Amino acid sequence: MGSARLYRVLALFVFAAGVGAIANAAYIPAKAALAQILLERAWERAQAGERNAKPWPWADISPLAEIEVPRLDARVIVLEDASGSAMAFGPGHMPNSAAIGARGTAIIAAHRDTTFRFLREVRNGDDVLLVTRGGRRIHYRVASTKVVRADASGLDPSDGGPTRGQLALVTCYPFDGVFHSPLRYVVLAQKV
Repeated sequence: MGSARLYRVLALFVFAAGVGAIANAAYIPAKAALAQILLERAWERAQAGERNAKPWPWADISPLAEIEVPRLDARVIVLEDASGSAMAFGPGHMPNSAAIGARGTAIIAAHRDTTFRFLREVRNGDDVLLVTRGGRRIHYRVASTKVVRADASGLDPSDGGPTRGQLALVTCYPFDGVFHSPLRYVVLAQKV
């Protein structure tokens, strides 16, 4: 094999690897965007009274709530679980935390590069509006943002804070990171 041919084969290999890396990087955001469309449809059915409205027939998740930050024009559907497979499609409610709107701290987690990328723009005083599957509307106001270690968040599901009801929105930090991080960005909002 001549050196010119070897360079062409090597260049083709590098090009194919680059295309593969770009496709892989685009896959997760595309999957999350499509999932939000399907979750939106399931959310409409849940609001109409359908029990266990699944976004696709084989799904093991269903929408639990809708979260909105009006100032940022950000709105996402929250899933009833925060497992890794559920969070590939949207934010999930941590099952070991308080129920949304109940006494204590309800914790919702999502990926920093998809459905919770807007958290980097959240400021103290921002309104956070939630609508539950049952139609209950709950108004929260952002009280603080902080960066914590994942294993030392300081979030206590039984602590409702001064208003007896808190909402913690949690994602990985830093926002521009591409690898797993031991840090989490926490937006803490108090029930109004």
